[in-house]
Amino acid sequence: MNHNKPLLQALENEALLDDYRKTLKAFYGVLKSSDRYLRFVFLTGVTKFAQVSVFSDLNQLNDISLDLAYATVCGITKEELTSTFVPELERQSVANKITLDEVVEVMTRKYDGYHFHPKGAGVFNPFSILNSFYKLEFGNYWFQTGTPTFLVELLKTSKYDLRILIDGVEATASSFTEYRVEANNPISLIYQSGYLTIKGYDKEFQLYRLAFPNDEVRYGFLNFLVPYYTPINEEEQGFYIGKFIQELRTGDVDAFLTRLQAFFADFPYELNEKTERHYQVVFYLVFKLMGQFTGAEVLSARGRADAVVEMPKYIYVFEFKLNGTAEQALQQICEKGYLIPYQADGRKLVKVGVEFSAEKRNIDRWLY
Repeated sequence: MNHNKPLLQALENEALLDDYRKTLKAFYGVLKSSDRYLRFVFLTGVTKFAQVSVFSDLNQLNDISLDLAYATVCGITKEELTSTFVPELERQSVANKITLDEVVEVMTRKYDGYHFHPKGAGVFNPFSILNSFYKLEFGNYWFQTGTPTFLVELLKTSKYDLRILIDGVEATASSFTEYRVEANNPISLIYQSGYLTIKGYDKEFQLYRLAFPNDEVRYGFLNFLVPYYTPINEEEQGFYIGKFIQELRTGDVDAFLTRLQAFFADFPYELNEKTERHYQVVFYLVFKLMGQFTGAEVLSARGRADAVVEMPKYIYVFEFKLNGTAEQALQQICEKGYLIPYQADGRKLVKVGVEFSAEKRNIDRWLY
């Protein structure tokens, strides 16, 4: 049984949500009164709603969501993949002209990484694995089964800093296992919908680290976000990202930032009234999407430069200023010592100060 669909669809409609609550409470109440007839009931649903009282009459339930004993019940472990699916792996190897080890490596990067307990083994997404074997390609199969539109709308409404989400976020168990409508916290729904998973646990402070499980989810989610934060549609993204990569690989900062102006051009008016963070997030998305092709590494702010981008021959440190100057941005890079960790690297270091104009609603000028 799956209970979450009607509740999720009514998140923005409190009256309808209350109706659904009452209906589901009455439905599940029957299970309690029929307890003596039941031998096994398995209830699924991605979202655990707190204070919804849907399950208040069903107190015999045992929540196994974070139980170590069931950590691998919903996925395929690497051991299971390499022992059970040998014929499929061999066909994949022949079809893609790569070795068996390389097939497993690609599948690990794209489909592995889900954890349902800090001590539990990681598991592969079975839907993606089986589709990959069937089609003999490494596509984004699970992400295409549904678009996280309601999650993106929730992110925009909550004004959550996407850079924190993209890098990985720390959370208590209750904050990501129970969704509270009034809490304005999108992390619980993003986790419960499968876009984040457990990547670490701090036993002393009882904090979990949540992050994207793998490349399929990471780049699927980031690509899906772009049209919500920029005027660039899905068809145009590939063109822009490819050109951005070429320009930074060759050190052509002017060409890169000139093209980035086009990326920011024609923003819907309501987006242009956002704070400096909005522009930083857009810029951050651009580089994260570049990373799937180049291995470029981007670090977000939180006491560091707005973006640090590593290319084969160059390391770029970017700082943005809204209602500030490019000179001030460059000065901050120097004063804060953002380049110090990279001085012994051997690659050419480039510091870039980018100035946004509130009036023009775009990049105005830059220095590097």
